[in-house]
Amino acid sequence: MVNISVIILTCSSAKFILPCLDSVFRQKTQNLEIILVDNASSDNTVSLVRGGYPEVRIIENKSNVGASKARNQALAGASGEWILTLDCDVILGEDFFPALLKITGELPPSVGILQPKILDIKNGKIYSAGIRLSFLERFHDLAKGMPDTEKFNTPGPIFGACCAAALYRRKMLEEVKDSWGYFDERFFFLFEDADLSWRAQKKGWICRYCPQAKCYHHGNSSLTDKQTRQFLSFRNRQLAILKNQNPAAILLRLPLYLTYDLPRFLILAVKFNCKFPKFK
Repeated sequence: MVNISVIILTCSSAKFILPCLDSVFRQKTQNLEIILVDNASSDNTVSLVRGGYPEVRIIENKSNVGASKARNQALAGASGEWILTLDCDVILGEDFFPALLKITGELPPSVGILQPKILDIKNGKIYSAGIRLSFLERFHDLAKGMPDTEKFNTPGPIFGACCAAALYRRKMLEEVKDSWGYFDERFFFLFEDADLSWRAQKKGWICRYCPQAKCYHHGNSSLTDKQTRQFLSFRNRQLAILKNQNPAAILLRLPLYLTYDLPRFLILAVKFNCKFPKFK
């Protein structure tokens, strides 16, 4: 039986994918399956993987369908009890899988998501220790940009996990899946992990931070321009709130939304000349 299915996304990722896969295959772990979904790479990403790691199962898309749909494609055929999502520019630390497997063997059944400690590969500072939801209902990476000190070595419950490197219980994924998939395909990418974590929490599942497992992340390997990221961040946050928040809470916070979000929307409208991009 496969313990962990590893899902990796690529899109013109030749610069990153081999170091990522090297770090996966260096792990002292058996019963892994690795599924790579390629979103229409224009470089030699796919041929590099086929030549270097023929055991990796590859799904090739003819267009960039987005991170959410690509992960859902892999999830449909994954057989692991646990699913690890990885960005292609993540490198796993030594004994990453043994640490996670030890943790999963000791977990109560209510824990559905595990967040490893993600470090910035460029400076060693924390990239993400999970996701938190602020009073203004903004999503933030916990401890982002802070030094990796003993302070961040304590496991515990958190709001959600950053899917650049996150471990999901298959049973939980099946329970929270909705008409838009495990990861909501309308998001394309950005905040799809926060939405999934929020849905899981509403159904009683717990997300847990597990600093025993470390990995290292470059960040923005998709090379998405800043303006598009700003648009997706704004749009997807609104979608996550409307989808998951209690309607009464939305009404209570309406003055805050108008004060904080309306100016942001107007700025984006000017930047895009009121012609916002569409994502299929």
